[in-house]
Amino acid sequence: MNEFKPFDDRLAGLIAALSPASRRRMTADIAKTLRTRQQRRIKTQTAPDGTPYAARKRPPVRAKNGRVKREMFAKLRANRFMKATGRDDAAVVEFTGKVQRMARVHQYGLKDKPSKNSRAIYYEKRVLIGMEDCDSRMIERVIINLLPFK
Repeated sequence: MNEFKPFDDRLAGLIAALSPASRRRMTADIAKTLRTRQQRRIKTQTAPDGTPYAARKRPPVRAKNGRVKREMFAKLRANRFMKATGRDDAAVVEFTGKVQRMARVHQYGLKDKPSKNSRAIYYEKRVLIGMEDCDSRMIERVIINLLPFK
């Protein structure tokens, strides 16, 4: 059973009362709010369940000396790469362009080549996009605030 089924059933009647334009506006607001929450969570380097991301692997001994200058996924969480879209029937937060592949590798903990001539590396699972418990309450609040009757 889908974990969002009770949530969907409760709000289906309320959403059906809205016009298509109002639904698009509502889903766009929900998507933008979700994107902001996802970006904040990625910045704090935590998964939706509250666990911290797996640490980066140590560089090999023969690698250049120095430190990693940026935190993980610093550019990835920018609005340029993380798009929020509202449609009549869905609010979508997704990665676009070339970063979509990199995000998928980290989201599911897959194997990838960091560069064209390097060996394949297994990456730890770091859930970038996901629903938290408080996200469903936030969505309910957005819907209730946009309803024509209160």
